[in-house]
Amino acid sequence: MQDALSAGLSLRVPAQTAAAQGPTDKPYIVEWVYRIKWGHKNEIFELFKKYQLPVLAREKQLGYVTDYAIYSPNLHTSEDTRWDYRVIITYKNETSADHSKEITEQLFPDEAVRKEEELRRWEITEQHWDLPIHIVDPVSRK
Repeated sequence: MQDALSAGLSLRVPAQTAAAQGPTDKPYIVEWVYRIKWGHKNEIFELFKKYQLPVLAREKQLGYVTDYAIYSPNLHTSEDTRWDYRVIITYKNETSADHSKEITEQLFPDEAVRKEEELRRWEITEQHWDLPIHIVDPVSRK
């Protein structure tokens, strides 16, 4: 698995899709979803706070991210639909999602420690996906 900071923060639309649509200044919304191995929910959140939150905060400070929110359920679901954390990030535009790797390297220059801790984060993650999402206009259905 690739470095979690790069994986989680560097999600892109496939090149042919982005090229077909052309550049846009519309907000770009991405949802990260995590299902954690039982008993490790607090550990993963500590690692998330150490790495992902500072990067998101810096991206927001620089204007790349306009907003983000972290969700965790209060009740339980069946195991097949269980998730532990959802992070919804609104980037200024699609291009703004391209800066996380450089920001990560600036904020966390000790690459060996970062990679070791990110490896641990992925060891205790059962499932993870990044999903670009868009708001549907109910009138125009776009």
